[in-house]
Amino acid sequence: MCGIAGIVGSFSETEAMNQVRNMIRVLRHRGPDEFGIYRDTRACLGHARLSIIDLATGSQPMTNEDRSLWIVFNGEIFNYPELREKLLKKGHHFKTTSDTEVLLHGYEEFGVKLLEKLNGQFAFAIWDSKKEECFIARDRVGIRPLFYTLSQGSLFFASEIKALLCNQTIPAEFDFKSLIQIFTLWTTLPQRTIFKNICQLPPGHFLIWKGGKVRIQKYWQLQFPAAGDYADKSVERWAEEFRHLLIDASLIRLRADVPVGAYLSGGLDSSVVTAIIRHYTSNDLRTFSISFEERTFDESDFQKLMIEHLQTNHSNHRVLNREIYENFRRALWHIETPILRTAPVPLMMLSKLVRENRFKVVLTGEGADEFLGGYNIFKETKVRHFWAKFPQSELRPLLLQKLYPYLRTASARNRRFMERFFAKDLTDTGNPVYSHLIRWHNTAMLRAFLADDVAEQYADYDPVEEYKQTLPAGFNQWHAMSKAQYIEVDLFMSGYLLSSQGDRMAMANSVEGRFPFLDHRLIEFATGVPPKLKLHVLNEKYLLKKAMGDLLPEQIFTRPKQPYRAPIAACFFSQSGSNYVKDLFNSDSIIRASCLQKDAVSKLLKKWEHLEGKLQGERENMAFVSILSLLSLHELFIVGNHSYLPQNTSDFENRIKIDKP
Repeated sequence: MCGIAGIVGSFSETEAMNQVRNMIRVLRHRGPDEFGIYRDTRACLGHARLSIIDLATGSQPMTNEDRSLWIVFNGEIFNYPELREKLLKKGHHFKTTSDTEVLLHGYEEFGVKLLEKLNGQFAFAIWDSKKEECFIARDRVGIRPLFYTLSQGSLFFASEIKALLCNQTIPAEFDFKSLIQIFTLWTTLPQRTIFKNICQLPPGHFLIWKGGKVRIQKYWQLQFPAAGDYADKSVERWAEEFRHLLIDASLIRLRADVPVGAYLSGGLDSSVVTAIIRHYTSNDLRTFSISFEERTFDESDFQKLMIEHLQTNHSNHRVLNREIYENFRRALWHIETPILRTAPVPLMMLSKLVRENRFKVVLTGEGADEFLGGYNIFKETKVRHFWAKFPQSELRPLLLQKLYPYLRTASARNRRFMERFFAKDLTDTGNPVYSHLIRWHNTAMLRAFLADDVAEQYADYDPVEEYKQTLPAGFNQWHAMSKAQYIEVDLFMSGYLLSSQGDRMAMANSVEGRFPFLDHRLIEFATGVPPKLKLHVLNEKYLLKKAMGDLLPEQIFTRPKQPYRAPIAACFFSQSGSNYVKDLFNSDSIIRASCLQKDAVSKLLKKWEHLEGKLQGERENMAFVSILSLLSLHELFIVGNHSYLPQNTSDFENRIKIDKP
């Protein structure tokens, strides 16, 4: 993994060189091993390298034989040895053994169609000096980030927004429309960011810059069959095919010239990945996990079970509540967008543990819940569809207790409240986003904290209606669960999970995450699996359990699903020092942020302080974290508190390599 940045267009070469140098300096946590810049009269490309493949000769920016093409690349191409062999047979010559050079020659040979042949996680830019054209591409589901903006006729791009904002020509301003999207959908719509005029290249898209104009095009689309068009195969056949694909997807992600470890949370997904490594390789299995001071969030008992079962060499970090408080703003500096939960912060501590043990690469289980039916939102959708057929039923809502066992012991009043909560829009089953209506309605309550002028300006704006316009052709013919899966992948997984909890928290400590369940072959297979084999009645990830259960202790694949969460209240209000929270929530901070209602925010803080943070409601938790994160971002990027920028830059200046035509 790496950090990439660049400017293409009309500029002063000296000025562009200084700007890209600054951009790479800001990104050096992504790639501390090497730094390089290429410049000519129309392009300046920068690279910060985390060396994983071809340690000796894989330096970037990299060029082809006649020095007409230059590439900067962030990511991994897992099928690069196979692609290299095909290119050798077509007459290409290689100077390195890197996957970066395979991309260069692949682009020479196949052009844009190269993207269809890649199995990997990537964001890369190729500058064609003869055509004076820049080609930028991002992987299918957005594992690796890529941001861009147009300024003074030039295209600026980078792996992280902070690299763009270090250029004085690019102002840091919040985009209030994007904020309303986050305060409804948890994330912005795919091309937007929280910052005005700064865009992200959507997953599965490429961008071409030429002559000052930008063209963006989709090259891959997540698709599901129509509801009645699933292949008729036995569950044993589905499981056999799935197992073969998952094993191969895991093994090719062990390709590296450095040791590869794995996260082991104690859940089904990471346990399967580590079990595959143990049973199908001779690797020394090195695993890492976090546990929590608060037992409610802790899974260490299941972690210990897997460690004993697989006999792994394991390291654990026990996350204390005060550590979440202390690291929250640093995490936000890396995340660069408002968040609604503290869950990313412990993952930053986990990647620090990995790096302290001299590992750069880990395999993790992301993607299994989304593509194999692991989340409660899929169960809710199924229960609500069943309930909607007889909305007056008193028995059907009792199925909710299967999802949330605490409802069984709740008071009659609380049970009635929860039934009313889940009954919202119950019979609106024809709505294409039916599965997510409750979640989005709940999150949209955050709009009550917006300043009056912002609320008035966007009073008629509905992010849900805008999102509906982006749904692919044939969406309405899909099974209800397939619709829910698509939305969860398209918005939550790509826009939040892989970014705020994935790439950013790993790269904060120069660690690369690899995700076998997000191999595009596995994704395309999983979309064709009948919904009943993903969610069997209310048994989640049924196919995964059938396919891989023999590798695990029974307690792992029969345990109830425990979504990954992290503490909130005890982190910020049971500590002796919560000064920065009070400072950020004070009137001056709110006025500077210019988008929040002072009285509403002050009341929220007083409520938390009065109850010492012991609030149980999801809305209050979301409200506190989202406002704290928004105010933190304002302090870090708009007010301009650069406390997390690297201070000692002498090593960077002494090691940077510069190439010219």
